[in-house]
Amino acid sequence: MDKSVMNKLTYGLFVLTAFDGEKHNGCIVNTTIQVTSEPNRIALAVNKSNLTHDMIMENRKLNISVISEDAKFDLFKRFGFVSGRDVDKFEGFTGYKKAVNDLYYVTEGTNSYISAWVEQTVDMGTHTLFIALITNLETLSNVPSASYGYYHSNIKPKPEKKVETPANQSVWRCKVCNHEYVGEELPEDYICPICKHPASDFERIS
Repeated sequence: MDKSVMNKLTYGLFVLTAFDGEKHNGCIVNTTIQVTSEPNRIALAVNKSNLTHDMIMENRKLNISVISEDAKFDLFKRFGFVSGRDVDKFEGFTGYKKAVNDLYYVTEGTNSYISAWVEQTVDMGTHTLFIALITNLETLSNVPSASYGYYHSNIKPKPEKKVETPANQSVWRCKVCNHEYVGEELPEDYICPICKHPASDFERIS
């Protein structure tokens, strides 16, 4: 089975934001689609491990910022490679504004945003599918939206030249950010120092 086929699907990339009354948070998602036009609704799937998921389950409000082709990899590192349970993702970040629903939306590296109110939820096991009624739509720029394929081809850093390995050692590469680990074995509890993903997201390349 060639799992790389999933990278060829034409879905986009988005920063999903929410607010719990005390803290604003956001995460990267790639599963937002329009499902009806009258009334205007979207559907999006969110991993249950994300703090943003819990905020939406509690308060039912969300914003979706549509990532554009001028987005930098730093945007993905900020909202996709760390957990809002550990850090304040908006600390030191100026590329956002507050929408009329009191939630932040991202202005840096995006071309529009959508505000919505959750009407239904569907339990998908590891994810929850949110069906949400759109309450506001705003265009921020005319830069084309970034597809998942565009991200892999143009935004995600290319793998560095494979490092030379001493005898009896191997190289494991992170499938998320391309960081390489050199050693006899990759520790089971290893965490990528760049994107914070676990050893399960590494593949042996030599």
